[in-house]
Amino acid sequence: MSEGAYQRLWDSSHVTLQELLDQEQPLLEPVSPRERQSFQYRLSSIYLYYLGLMRRFDTLYDQMVQPQKRRLLRRLLDSVAGRVLELKDDLVRADLSEYHCLDRVLQDLKLTPADLEVPIPKYFLLEQSTILKERELMLAEILSRMEPVTAEGGFPEMHRTEAIILLQRAERARQGRLRATFMREIRKEEQDRKIREDGWHKFNQNEAAITVQKVWKGYLQRKRTQQDRRTEMEFIGMLPSPPSQVENAGVSYQAGLGEDIRRNHQIEKEEEFQLAMVKTHDALKETEGPDMKEKLKEQIRQWFIECHALTGRFPDYPDESLGGSYLIFADKTPEQVKMELEAQIQESKKKDQENNTEKEKAKKERKQKKGKKEKTRKGEADTMLKVWPSRFIPVINAGHEEYMNVWKNQYGSLYPKQSFDAEALRVEKRKEVENEIRIQVDELMRQELKSLRLAVDREEGRPLKHPKKKTGKKAGKKKKEKDLTPNRSVDSLFEELVVFGFLRKSETVALKDYIGDYLYLGSILNLAKKLPMPSLFDIRQNVALYGILRLGSPDIHSMAPLIRSILLVGPSGMGKKMLVKAVCTETGANLFDLSPGNLQGKYPGKMGVQMIVHIVFKVARLLQPSVIWIGNAEKNFYKRVPKEEKEMDPKRIKKDLTKALRLLSPGDRVMLIGTTDQPQLAEMKGLCRTYERILFMPRPDYASRYVLWRQMIEARGVQVTQNLDISALAKVSDGYTPGHILQAIHSVLTERRVLQLSKRPLVASEFLGHLAKLGPVYREEEESLKVRLWGTPLGKRRVKLIEDQDAEEAKLAKEKKKRK
Repeated sequence: MSEGAYQRLWDSSHVTLQELLDQEQPLLEPVSPRERQSFQYRLSSIYLYYLGLMRRFDTLYDQMVQPQKRRLLRRLLDSVAGRVLELKDDLVRADLSEYHCLDRVLQDLKLTPADLEVPIPKYFLLEQSTILKERELMLAEILSRMEPVTAEGGFPEMHRTEAIILLQRAERARQGRLRATFMREIRKEEQDRKIREDGWHKFNQNEAAITVQKVWKGYLQRKRTQQDRRTEMEFIGMLPSPPSQVENAGVSYQAGLGEDIRRNHQIEKEEEFQLAMVKTHDALKETEGPDMKEKLKEQIRQWFIECHALTGRFPDYPDESLGGSYLIFADKTPEQVKMELEAQIQESKKKDQENNTEKEKAKKERKQKKGKKEKTRKGEADTMLKVWPSRFIPVINAGHEEYMNVWKNQYGSLYPKQSFDAEALRVEKRKEVENEIRIQVDELMRQELKSLRLAVDREEGRPLKHPKKKTGKKAGKKKKEKDLTPNRSVDSLFEELVVFGFLRKSETVALKDYIGDYLYLGSILNLAKKLPMPSLFDIRQNVALYGILRLGSPDIHSMAPLIRSILLVGPSGMGKKMLVKAVCTETGANLFDLSPGNLQGKYPGKMGVQMIVHIVFKVARLLQPSVIWIGNAEKNFYKRVPKEEKEMDPKRIKKDLTKALRLLSPGDRVMLIGTTDQPQLAEMKGLCRTYERILFMPRPDYASRYVLWRQMIEARGVQVTQNLDISALAKVSDGYTPGHILQAIHSVLTERRVLQLSKRPLVASEFLGHLAKLGPVYREEEESLKVRLWGTPLGKRRVKLIEDQDAEEAKLAKEKKKRK
């Protein structure tokens, strides 16, 4: 695509963005619980539109070349991604569930499940590629030093009897090969002798030609018939048309080559822009700086004179924390500036008094008893559905206005080489130079004001009473963490964690490798009052929203709803560890392992546990983004520790872990991800306090199993044919996890079997024997996991909502019967 095409895509994106911004204000109005479905529908549609915008802005930011446009696109991309996370939080509060059935909304908006896929911005990895390479080299160097050095030229020792058996085996094999060749020669001689005795069947030339033609024409016709039948089935849509691998490879190569070329242009133009920024700043400071300085001084002196003429005394100079002389030049008279400064001081005093009175009132209100009417009104207000005010909408509005005022309809004719706009750069840098000079002028003019007071009014300088900063409630104060390793460098702590096995090299796993299909009948199941189970597609989407988008960008993490920890709950083989690795791969995060099994025998004692938790969280903060993984997370919150695990002491990290998590604040791109397949062994209160989001991973449904079988077989280099009934395999494998399916495929599709596919096609029955050897996940086991999840705060609220809805329906039914 050309720059003009991307500009047109940008134009159309802002048309959609304007429509969405117009729909934001009505969402803030509270809605009664009876209108829950319509409220969820509105939220879901806006959520889907923002996902589409995010996908467009990601493409534009990745491929646009002009550096100033890219800066605006980066702000828009991050703010739209943050708005997606806010809407996801609102959907969870409206649905009282981590998973949502959006199939009806998709159908109404004429969208496909592919539009529901959460796009992962490409700059997450591209912009920190150098840092990741350095970190990989450092990790590889430490691991190479840890590997034991083996003696060169050494051979493994073998016992005498084992050596004799090995020689005998080799000798028998040699004799067997000789005997086989000897018998082959004897059989060949016998066949030749029989042919000579019986004589050859003689054909004339015409008969031989006709026989060869019959065989060859029959072969060609069978091939032609088979090909015609396949093309007919592809035409009527019964078979997928096989894409030409050569053509696809060429097209994809050309597309990738074009994208790489544009990225190289981006780097060149960015370097030019950085140099121009420095040169413009220096040039403005040299040429316009002295005039700016003198002009500011004259204006401030004039303000001094006007204030003295009006009030009979010189004013107090605004403090730098309040804006300094910027308040003077904000198109205000001296009286207004003075009144504002005095009002700010008075407001701070009033706020302190109001806080004290509010505390006293709160104490009195707690003692007083409220009537039933007030309680019911309060209960109604609490149950009202509403969307919380967004922190990203002002940023989106500002970016939208900047685009409309500056960049709309500016195509490549203005900037044919996609270079920066010099005039816009000068305007931007002029503001920076003005701020720098203003700070210098403020320091000089404060001294001048003191000398004026002494000379004219014979008055010493009056200290300005600054407004007190808001301290907030005592309970909201953040405790400062004591640094237990103040004299140690990050490199030494990094090496220590690698040596003890707490910092590991994560395998490269893309999130798209977690295969699964969408749940297409979720809304229908909801109407039938059958709780739909989440699909693998929903799990992948939630991991992208809760983990990857937040860890990938510091701007998104600092403003989005804070989530410090996630717990993945599901039977073994569901791919929980794979998702943890995918989060690390997509964001370039470090992987720390604090599993109970990994802690055994390391850092003993109470101080040892405090030290290791402190070191892990300290290094994780310094080398953001980071993922702290805890496998078998239920062991940290055991109800009763088993006898065989008492030596391990799995609960010793519990208190220090919760304390360290509370210290994480917005901007700390550190996330705790726990995995467990036995949550019933743990105390639910402890789990819910530590893990803010608990994601249930049930067995895959039919659609996901169908996609799993097909894509996993094709990943082995095998083309799926009509002989292989994947639908039957998906039906038979009900209850088996993706790990079981992958294990069965690896057992069947060996190297030898893959070589035989041309002669013996693959059949579904070959997988049944291997599946039968594996233990499926039974419904009772899954139901027990599901029951445990109803004990979470979100699950309890969901159960209460269902009970209230059933009670209302029962009341309505009784009223109808009475009327009849």
